[in-house]
Amino acid sequence: MNRAHTVICSSAWWARTVERELLPWGLAGVELGDDVLEIGPGFGATTTVLARRARALSVLELEPSYCERLRGELGGRVEGVQGDATQMPFADGRFSAVLAFTMLHHLPSRVLQDRMLAEVARVLRAGGVFAGTDSIGTGPLFRMLLVPVNPEELPDRLRGAGLADPRVERGGRSFRFRAHKSP
Repeated sequence: MNRAHTVICSSAWWARTVERELLPWGLAGVELGDDVLEIGPGFGATTTVLARRARALSVLELEPSYCERLRGELGGRVEGVQGDATQMPFADGRFSAVLAFTMLHHLPSRVLQDRMLAEVARVLRAGGVFAGTDSIGTGPLFRMLLVPVNPEELPDRLRGAGLADPRVERGGRSFRFRAHKSP
């Protein structure tokens, strides 16, 4: 994460925005089921809210210090796993839902983004849902520092990863998505 992301994502303003706007919009109508995985929680604003909502919540975070911070703050309410979303250390078909909020653009290439989508399909159980949000990222600085995901291309990429019924909806400077693993 760059310095600007660090300041924003660790702020009280971001935590309120996540709780009041981002998660309600991103998860509207989504059934999480009994075993949820959140990918790339960073500072954990989304995780804090999800821990109150999900029956069982695991998080996969690449950055060791963020992972330790989440373990310390959320204790036994969350299983914090340090690891790479393109090579998830979980069994096939384990999760009822996999979630990713404003993190897809942090994967440093389209190839790695697609590898992560394939891993989501692998760890998701039949009938499970993959849902989340991401930034549209139209500014030159965003494109210089990150790898934005084109929302118009995402449905085909989700299908290519092995997921079904993809839906993507724009909202301001963000989009939300969901897809399912076929039963």
